[in-house]
Amino acid sequence: MEAVGPEAERSGGSGAPVRTKPSAGVSQATAHRERLIGLDLARGVAVLGMFTAHIGPEPEDGGAVLQVAHGRSAALFALLAGVALVIISGRRRPRTGREGRQAAVKVAIRAVVLLVLGTAVAMIPSPVDVILAYYGLYFLLALPLLRLSATMLAVLAAGLAVVGPLVSFGVRGLLDDGSWVVSRGRAVNAHDPIEWLSHEGVIDLLLTGAYPAMTWMPYVLAGMALGRLDLKAARVRRRLAVLGPALALVGYGSSWLVLRVFAGIRADIEGSGWYDADPSAWWAGPETGTVDPHTPALLLVAAPHSGTPFEVVANIGVAITVVVCAVTVADLRPRAPRPLRPVIAVGTMSLSCYVGHILALAALDTEATPSRLSDLVVFVVAALALAVMWTRRFRRGPLEFLLNTATKPARHVR
Repeated sequence: MEAVGPEAERSGGSGAPVRTKPSAGVSQATAHRERLIGLDLARGVAVLGMFTAHIGPEPEDGGAVLQVAHGRSAALFALLAGVALVIISGRRRPRTGREGRQAAVKVAIRAVVLLVLGTAVAMIPSPVDVILAYYGLYFLLALPLLRLSATMLAVLAAGLAVVGPLVSFGVRGLLDDGSWVVSRGRAVNAHDPIEWLSHEGVIDLLLTGAYPAMTWMPYVLAGMALGRLDLKAARVRRRLAVLGPALALVGYGSSWLVLRVFAGIRADIEGSGWYDADPSAWWAGPETGTVDPHTPALLLVAAPHSGTPFEVVANIGVAITVVVCAVTVADLRPRAPRPLRPVIAVGTMSLSCYVGHILALAALDTEATPSRLSDLVVFVVAALALAVMWTRRFRRGPLEFLLNTATKPARHVR
């Protein structure tokens, strides 16, 4: 989505952004836009992955393979949001002076728009935990970090991937035990307009919601670090192609090994009643959104949306791998990726596609009937077709256009 993606690229008649070799007279900003097709492809994969998580059938109904999209698609989306932030603020060389202030204001405006839009969409009855308001908070929290280097951002991402879940575990334990923290939390909620409207207020956005900043900011920071790199460089891609799978192996593999070797920890998790699935499974879980505070042993799982260090590290690895693959495949144009142009089109208008599928789910009242594979196919095909038709005529999706218009006042910042 443009809200969490790069500045929009001009689309050609194919439904995918035009990518031509920059001439001597082409500006550096234009050259940057021409090199972002791979990120649009990755963003399209993330959107369709979230369709799968929201609409796809349950494992017992034939959707076992589709469980791979759960948790990882949203994490990829959040990582790409971080990439978008550094694109706005200057890619490899952060903007300073007036341009830097304008970039910061543009990010702040986008954050406010996402908070408002996310709150409004969350008020619509649907089976989806809407992520947009959380993105608005992520953007605000990232504002002081826009000028940091890739190394510093990577260090912060790594540190928060470990510390964030631990802090979340401790604070949620206090919130559950009826202590002073609970009364303070209720006081905040009582004066929180977001809580009144959508029942997901500031405390939810920070700590207790489906995508709390405490455990999801590492994805944004990792994306910011990734965006600072030259993704066109073969050397950088090779390193990332090793790093991504390595992180996924460390996260999922370490959790699996610990829970297989130490039977007592496994028994503690199973006795907590947290979920019925295999605690060592990385593909399925309760999708609580945050670290469950019932027992410290739950910090060792890597299930989707468990919010543990193992899951965060593994998801970052998966997201990096997808981005590297997408950027590499996009560089093969115009030959190999031609069939992927509809996915790229979805990526260029991902905000509109995301909100559109929520509105469709609400209108169809899908909570009343079990999901079927055919339902998912219909949603995916419709999104691909509509995105291609729209991008043939318009440069931006409808919500992307409105968001871009909202940020125009930033040009007047001195």
